[in-house]
Amino acid sequence: MIIDVLASIALVLGCSLALVAGIGLLRFPDVLTRMHGATKPQTLGMVLVLIAVGLRADDRSAIAILVLVGLFALMTAPVSAHMLGRAAFRTGRVDRSTLSRDDLA
Repeated sequence: MIIDVLASIALVLGCSLALVAGIGLLRFPDVLTRMHGATKPQTLGMVLVLIAVGLRADDRSAIAILVLVGLFALMTAPVSAHMLGRAAFRTGRVDRSTLSRDDLA
């Protein structure tokens, strides 16, 4: 019973964070803020959804796969966000006047 409640809470929170990430993609004005809005809440939301599924899973192999999926997402999301920001910066898609610090200038 308590596992069902915890899984439901994790699922609702994870889906809410994924929704916030989608709204951030639409509402934020430039590439860097969109990139931040897409990676941070989306990754945490996905981890919460994986936790919810893991709480309801009966098979240990399914839990092992969920852990691998979560680790892979946690390793690739920051790298992809960094590469997108770097490409945007190099192609001139970033308004440098809005940056508080520009280490690449």
